[in-house]
Amino acid sequence: MATKNFLLFSIVLFGQLILAQDKPAIPLNEVIVSDSQLKSFSSSQSVLKLTDSIISKNQSSLTSLLNYNTVIYFKENGLGMVSSPSFRGTTAQQTAVVWNGININSQLLGQTDFNTISTRGYNSIDVKAGGGSVVYGSGAIGGTIHLNNDLKFTNTFKNNLAIYYGDFNTLSAVYGITAATNKWSTNASFTRNSSDNDFKFIGEEGKNTNGQYYNTNLSTAIGYKLNATNSIKFYSEIYDGERHFSLTSPYAVKTKYQDFNTRNLLAWTSSIEKSVSNLKLAYITEHYNYFADIENEGYTSGGVKSFIAKYDFVYELAPKISLNTILDYNKSNGLGSGIGTNSRQIGGLSVLLKQSINDKWIYELSARKELSDVYKSPFLFSAGSTIDFSKLYQLKFTISRNYRVPTFNDLYWEGSGNPNLLPEDSYQAEVGNQFRYKAFKLNATIYTSKINDMIRWLPNNSGNWSPINTDNVSIYGAEALLGWNKNFNGHSLDFNGTYSYTVSLDDKNDKQLFYVPYHKLTAAFSHSYKRFTSYYQFMFIGEVFTTSDNDPKNILSDYNVSNLGMDYNFSKKDVCKIGFKVANLWNEKYESLPSRLMPGRNLTLYLTLNY
Repeated sequence: MATKNFLLFSIVLFGQLILAQDKPAIPLNEVIVSDSQLKSFSSSQSVLKLTDSIISKNQSSLTSLLNYNTVIYFKENGLGMVSSPSFRGTTAQQTAVVWNGININSQLLGQTDFNTISTRGYNSIDVKAGGGSVVYGSGAIGGTIHLNNDLKFTNTFKNNLAIYYGDFNTLSAVYGITAATNKWSTNASFTRNSSDNDFKFIGEEGKNTNGQYYNTNLSTAIGYKLNATNSIKFYSEIYDGERHFSLTSPYAVKTKYQDFNTRNLLAWTSSIEKSVSNLKLAYITEHYNYFADIENEGYTSGGVKSFIAKYDFVYELAPKISLNTILDYNKSNGLGSGIGTNSRQIGGLSVLLKQSINDKWIYELSARKELSDVYKSPFLFSAGSTIDFSKLYQLKFTISRNYRVPTFNDLYWEGSGNPNLLPEDSYQAEVGNQFRYKAFKLNATIYTSKINDMIRWLPNNSGNWSPINTDNVSIYGAEALLGWNKNFNGHSLDFNGTYSYTVSLDDKNDKQLFYVPYHKLTAAFSHSYKRFTSYYQFMFIGEVFTTSDNDPKNILSDYNVSNLGMDYNFSKKDVCKIGFKVANLWNEKYESLPSRLMPGRNLTLYLTLNY
């Protein structure tokens, strides 16, 4: 039935296309960017771009990629299990995942499970630190993760196949195809991952039981140039997965969780003289089945279907002044064992202004107001500027107000939901410094944030747990992003590193929020010579509290994990490559949640073909 609905929706959308006028205007660029606001209106914030070469050196899950290459901290319920981020000291619900310009955080939970996102279907993945609610809506407080399917209109035809096999009977297969002319462009990928996930515990008896998982992901992007000034694009993604949740004791009941998510997006871009308009229609579904005891047939389930319409219009007021107006509408219908049948509607208007005072000074202003039938949204704003003092030094600063809306579970959970919840409200400011010298680049940012009306589930007078607006949090910290590369005598060297210092305090008791480390450090070094490439990855996580009272008895110790990889290319044209990766090279015993040990040293072999 889900497949039939998907096909029907695709046919209806394609059947509604209307050709725009043929009058030549501003020719569309060779590359069609899926998220124009990220490219054009993020000058004053820190944006880290993760390229294909970085993506390929990590496992296919978004958790692994971001863990070893960004300042974001992740807590995992074991390898491949539920994965939740903390970005700049915020909660998992305060980081937004943006797919081709559309916020895809769960309407049920308010967050994205990063182990349900496969990285192999995207041209690039960008990490933007700091608030972004003016453009991307709810949850864009700590930062946003951007998954991009950019289309290139040049004569191209290529296939790539990658096969990975590793310890614990872990198997991954990825197939991708790119085909394009000056009129058509298509990217498609298929990913399959599975693992018995039965690793032995380090320094303890026993092994990880009931941890097996599989997932399948199909991603497609199709673009067509109607004429010199109009194009249409269709993006689609289907995810199907099942995870058995690892046991914390031999006597625990075995459980499992099934996910089925679909995303479909139709976009029409038109350029007329000094303006560019972009209309997006999206249909997103999420569905889960939870088996509290896999020995029994019973399970609970839930899901949400969302329709999103988004229209943005960019007009060049002057050669160096751009005005961008965004109208969007979101209607979500939820149905589940705990939330019953409920729906909500959200409409919003955003206005963005960018001006280049001269070649060295840019400023950005933006504002947003929403209307909803469920809650009252605050007035949002953002203001930032970028100043190039020289070729060596650039200064950035931004202030903004951002928010997060209550989820379907918060509002409607049977017997516990609270329909009177307010959105979480955040004010923040940051100052960034960028230094460049030849092949060396350093971005250093300090920031502060104040979050009000944080939503927490607490026991009420009757003993039931219910969400209320209770906490206020004060956050401050610093981040550093470092990059360097060097080429000489056939050798190519690359180094990337990140560091974050984060203080996130509950105003009531002046205690650090639990599962927010003070320190995180990552480093990645790669070396290429002729047909050989080797790389080393390092990650350090400082100690974290696991309770809100910061009890010293409830601390997870700091840990550092390293990975080592090497591959050999049999052809100058990168046709065939074999390699290996050793994860957790030094066999470190670590966990990001109590009683959720991660695997020790393990090996993965891989083969990639490009033709």
